[in-house]
Amino acid sequence: MLNKEKVFSLLKQIFKNRFRAGLLIVLVVVFGFMGWRILGSGQPQSQYQTAKVEKGTIIASITASGQILTANIVNITTNANGLVKNVFVKDGDRVASGQGILEITLDSDAQQKAASAWSSYLSAKNALESARVTQYSLHSEMFTKWKTFKDLAESSSYDAQEERDLPQFRIAENDWLAAEAKYKNQQNVISQTQVALNSAWLSYQAVSPVVTTPMSGMITNLTYSPGMTISASVDSGQRIAVIKSEGTPIATFNISEIDVSKVKPGQKATIELDSITDKTFTGKVLTVDRIGTVTSGVTNYPVVIKLDTEAPEILPNMAATANIILETKNNVLLVPSTAIQRQGNQSVVRVIKGRQEQTVSVEIGLTSDTQTEVLSGLAEGDEVVVSTVTSSGGQQEGGSVFGGGGAGRMFMGR
Repeated sequence: MLNKEKVFSLLKQIFKNRFRAGLLIVLVVVFGFMGWRILGSGQPQSQYQTAKVEKGTIIASITASGQILTANIVNITTNANGLVKNVFVKDGDRVASGQGILEITLDSDAQQKAASAWSSYLSAKNALESARVTQYSLHSEMFTKWKTFKDLAESSSYDAQEERDLPQFRIAENDWLAAEAKYKNQQNVISQTQVALNSAWLSYQAVSPVVTTPMSGMITNLTYSPGMTISASVDSGQRIAVIKSEGTPIATFNISEIDVSKVKPGQKATIELDSITDKTFTGKVLTVDRIGTVTSGVTNYPVVIKLDTEAPEILPNMAATANIILETKNNVLLVPSTAIQRQGNQSVVRVIKGRQEQTVSVEIGLTSDTQTEVLSGLAEGDEVVVSTVTSSGGQQEGGSVFGGGGAGRMFMGR
């Protein structure tokens, strides 16, 4: 039998070996876990920002910068020099065409010009009256010649063709035709003298002591009062006031050579003005200049847009931005434009199915600022990848995570 000392020594050895084994196991587990954490941290983890394929409306448009050309405003000018004697209107007054708004006491040079212009006007007026008197005479002569020819043509003496070839018959016919030609030509003379009379009247109005309105409307920007001196330029004259008529403003915008082929008259547009930040106006394309102008090597093509509504706050030369609507489609499949990628000549998107990423070829249609129409390859409700962010380096693929379209979500993937 073993004595007590040998038994005690044997038990002590066994417990010592078990302690070492247990300690070894603990160390293996601890270092193994640490190694897995260190090695595992080197493998990037992907986060997908996704969006649902939805049906909606897409608007394709192009943006252009420009300015207001006119707001139905016409300048009232004069070429006369002198002192303002009377002012007959004030800002905001409604006036009729030809109504006097201001009277000038002309200086000597301006008086001479006004007298000469008035003389030319009277001469043109007399020429018109004389042309009309001549027309009356020619009209009477034409009917006299016609009556003579008519009597011969209805006479039994000239029934046969050979009788109508006789000189007296042909002379009567030619006299009537010549008189008719003179009468018609005199109508052209009257038209010419009428134009000359209008020109003479406009010339007189430009230097007349009484400044009148060229059209009906509302007086604005009246800049003169009695006692002020007017010194007009020979070429352009001096602006006295502005008359504003009813109507909608017109603006011009510059289109690039890439976009000009897409713009056509009749297309709708929205217009925003830098100086009117709380309103958006609508309009329609009137004309497209397809010749364009070159400035510093850049070609621009002017497009004229007429606004749909009148706005008194819109003034000439205001800066404006237009969004010209090229095409609109309703009830179409839409995805954020950031989801569309190119592989060679093919458009593709990444689709999440069962938490797995798949690449799908798609056919695309219209494109707006944030969305793209999908013609084939996807169905409503499909989940597409908008962007990918890796956890190791924070790298992002596929564009912004705020790419528009349906509501998106973020999840982890390998």
